[in-house]
Amino acid sequence: MTPNSLTPNALDPDILRLPFYTDAHRDRARRLAQWCEEQAPLWTELRTDDPDKAVRRALAALGGAGWLDFLAAAEPGSDGDCRAVCLAREALAYAEDLADFAFSIQVLSATPILRHGSPEQRQRYLPGLAAGTLAGAFAVSEEQAGSDVAAVALTAERDGAQYVLNGAKAWIANGTVADVVCVIARTGEGPGPLGLTAFLVPGDTPGLRVREPIEAMAPRPFAHLVFEDCRVPADAVLGRPGRGFVVAMDLLERARVTVGAAALGFARRAADAAQAHVRRRAIYGGVLFDLPTVKFELADMEVQLNAASLLVGRAAWELDQGHRGFAKHSSIAKLHATEAAQRIVDRCVQLHGAAGLVAQSLPERLYRQVRALRVYEGASEVQQLTIAGALDARRAR
Repeated sequence: MTPNSLTPNALDPDILRLPFYTDAHRDRARRLAQWCEEQAPLWTELRTDDPDKAVRRALAALGGAGWLDFLAAAEPGSDGDCRAVCLAREALAYAEDLADFAFSIQVLSATPILRHGSPEQRQRYLPGLAAGTLAGAFAVSEEQAGSDVAAVALTAERDGAQYVLNGAKAWIANGTVADVVCVIARTGEGPGPLGLTAFLVPGDTPGLRVREPIEAMAPRPFAHLVFEDCRVPADAVLGRPGRGFVVAMDLLERARVTVGAAALGFARRAADAAQAHVRRRAIYGGVLFDLPTVKFELADMEVQLNAASLLVGRAAWELDQGHRGFAKHSSIAKLHATEAAQRIVDRCVQLHGAAGLVAQSLPERLYRQVRALRVYEGASEVQQLTIAGALDARRAR
């Protein structure tokens, strides 16, 4: 294995052989991993682009190669193929953070349209999202409403055949580039979560603007958005009025397991980099790999990777099979995989020593890139509460 190779462990062949996956999954995953390696020059260029341009270029590459085609091909209301999305995120995260980011936000933005959109909404947005010519965003978070979706305060008041949106959204991925934004707003059909509605708002709608771009630890196009007398037609409602909370939670429960898959990609890249480094780093007349303490570190990484792979595979399979209670497994997979990835990346930096602290080195990039995964799509603490709540429900039966 060469230090810069992407293919040896981008996807664990032992895990792919498990019955969670079909031959079609295995074939697509291997082809995507190979494509990612062929795109290595592009990934290098993206790191020198500004985040807006980098995401646009990544979307164009993904769409042009057909890796987003499933967004336009799925049947209305389809659950999709979570296992395929997870394998894609794992391979992309292993190769390049911005590639995974572009893919994941595109899927996040398209999924509510796939599951809840009208035929007209699907026809208007999904072909462009699949081709990578449109960029999507999903706007639920506010500065005072993150994990607590029911606390959303942005309002959408009915005015004849239109709705008027006023308020703000915070920390929105693709906020600076989005051509269409799925917005969760308060329409007041009921209290708390019962009074929310989802809207599809074109990015160029008058009254929608970027309040400020956010410079994140890992360069990505985040922004705070402002809605000032932003008017949209009534047919911009996604699903039905008062069902916005259902749209949001339906999406987040499905997305969480894919975050675990991305964590696997980052962690596997870190583990491969650590092993390559310790096998060539001379010390005490031998190499770092000869030290028992280093072997213990590598062994622990392998255990953590295998456990995370199994949990992600099981959760994605549960979702694809339509099993009730998959949300608990999605939370378990996200919690374990993201926490394990943080530990593995940290140990990768440690094993590299001073070389791991150099700006733009692989360990340093991974260290910045992996941190966000423990926060978005529900922080680790939220996942613990969800899992504990599922235990209470089981005891009640």
